[in-house]
Amino acid sequence: MNLTIETKKVIFDALKKQLAKTTPPLVVNTAANPNSYELIGNTPVPYGSTKKIVPGMYFASIAMRTNSVVFYFFPCYGNPALLENIPTLLKCLKGKTCFHFTNLEQINETELSALLQKGIIAWKKEGYIK
Repeated sequence: MNLTIETKKVIFDALKKQLAKTTPPLVVNTAANPNSYELIGNTPVPYGSTKKIVPGMYFASIAMRTNSVVFYFFPCYGNPALLENIPTLLKCLKGKTCFHFTNLEQINETELSALLQKGIIAWKKEGYIK
């Protein structure tokens, strides 16, 4: 099922509205793809096997795809317990960190807000957010 660009824009904007509420402490990564919206931590950290310093640890992003709008939520990769108590959103989870939305009704704002707040707490514990 191909979604119209208008439907994808409505879904994208609804997700972006929720993610934008987390700034600060998170920071919008302006170096990301212009057709996406990406958030990172606000503290430079070493990353990867070379321990290169990056401006902030990747937190989450949204992007439009052909058949859905995707929401990547990295904090749950190493901490799957963050995914507890979000039954509506879990129906859209594909893999460990990627949610695929095809209609606005799939976005439960209460669950999404709680998930983002749990992610912020996890990122603070890891030292990725001051």
